[in-house]
Amino acid sequence: MSEGVRLEQGDRGLRVALYATTIFISSACLMVLEISAGRLLAPYIGVSLYTWTSIIGVILAGLSLGNWLGGVWADRSGNEQSAGLALAVGGIASLGILLILTVIAPLIQGSGMGLLSASFFFVLALFFVPAALLGVVTPLLTTLALRIDSRTGHIVGLMHALAALGSIAGTFVTGYWLIQYFGTRNVVTGTAVVLFVLALPFLWQARRIVAALIMIVTTAVVAAIYTRQGFATPCDRESNYFCIRVVDESGMAPFGQARALILDHLLHGVSHQTEPGMLIPPYMHLMDELILGHFEAKHTSNLAFFFAGGGSYTQPRAVQELYPEAHITVVELDPLVTRVAEDNLYLNTSGMRVFHRDTRVILNALQRERFDVIVGDVFHDISIPYHLVTQEYAQLVKSRLKPRGLYTLNVVDVFPDPRLVKSLFKTLSSVFEQVHVWLEVPLPVQIQRATFVLSAGDATHRPPELLAAQRGLQRTWYRITEPMLNKGTPVEELPILTDDAVPVERLLSSLFFSSLGQ
Repeated sequence: MSEGVRLEQGDRGLRVALYATTIFISSACLMVLEISAGRLLAPYIGVSLYTWTSIIGVILAGLSLGNWLGGVWADRSGNEQSAGLALAVGGIASLGILLILTVIAPLIQGSGMGLLSASFFFVLALFFVPAALLGVVTPLLTTLALRIDSRTGHIVGLMHALAALGSIAGTFVTGYWLIQYFGTRNVVTGTAVVLFVLALPFLWQARRIVAALIMIVTTAVVAAIYTRQGFATPCDRESNYFCIRVVDESGMAPFGQARALILDHLLHGVSHQTEPGMLIPPYMHLMDELILGHFEAKHTSNLAFFFAGGGSYTQPRAVQELYPEAHITVVELDPLVTRVAEDNLYLNTSGMRVFHRDTRVILNALQRERFDVIVGDVFHDISIPYHLVTQEYAQLVKSRLKPRGLYTLNVVDVFPDPRLVKSLFKTLSSVFEQVHVWLEVPLPVQIQRATFVLSAGDATHRPPELLAAQRGLQRTWYRITEPMLNKGTPVEELPILTDDAVPVERLLSSLFFSSLGQ
């Protein structure tokens, strides 16, 4: 074999290697954008099954369209410059995500559309075009590789495998590392830069006008993003779980300074600077009053508290103040949330036992411990960890309560027919002797979103229908169990929530399909 032939074969091998590497990295980039989408949109629409359904569905639709267009382009006139153009424009479109978000976010949020529709239009506007452009790359470069190497099965199998491996790599790297260390906007910007770099070898010999247009458009997009502050994150800190913000909410307090924690776009809790026992959010205050009424003042020493969810730590901090001899256990999934609460929400965890794990895992592990009070504060906007509302979890909670123990939890739902609350009532009633539902108003006349509190236990006494605050802000709450059950969907038609079937989104559909969910 002559030296020229060997060099030609070596050059062909390098071209195939370039195509393969590009397919791997571009596929990874698409998954980086997909995983980042959930975090990018969370401050505007939260995170739910419907949000991720929109993200996955729209990006797959864009990818499918791109795959088809890439194949057609390859059969007609596609070449290396075509691949470079798709990558470069894909980089511009990826940068454009940050620009378009600044334009459509106020429009969609002010439109009054339901959360389901808002999720779909957010994702469609931001991610469909980048997905379609990156979808062009794999079939186009695979076809070009087949023109060099006639081993059809070998080349097609290799390129598809690398596309899949790239997607896997992009998923794990983004979820486990990139977002937590760099933040969503930096990750999106970095993805665009990677796509521009990938385009360079394919556009090296392109006409100058092509390179000039790409540079001009890119510069214009970057300038527009800067002008509209699209690179600025709304988050103070960003973890793998939440966009975390701390805001001043002194206006909610009767006096002094108070700060609130916002996780994604949910105001989670408000902590007073000098009065740790002041529970400003009404549902938190209600939970404390239920505990006080359940145990009576003379029996509140040395109580053992278990908090499922720390968040702002408003309640555990109040317990430190109001029950000085209490034993406090808090399970907060996100360690960064705890750190932010310590740094900005006046929290001192030295008197608490804090776990940064899943609540059910920890509660299951504490087999020998029993608690007087278990508080569930895990509702995240209008989504909730499914495994913490099921019958099996309720049985676990009961097994960790002392004989006179009390379980309280808060739930966001809509009146006059709160179907999730009714299902939770039915689920808890299959485990506990007494279950009650509480609200700050007797029975709302108009349809509205509300935070309900459920209390469950095996105590023999029945709490009053009207509960007046014994301490703190002057408030009154109503036990609405019977009136609620007599309105709307009969509880017999609603499911007991189990680990096998927990249709939270279906039960909350009135929130997802209306503006009440935003």
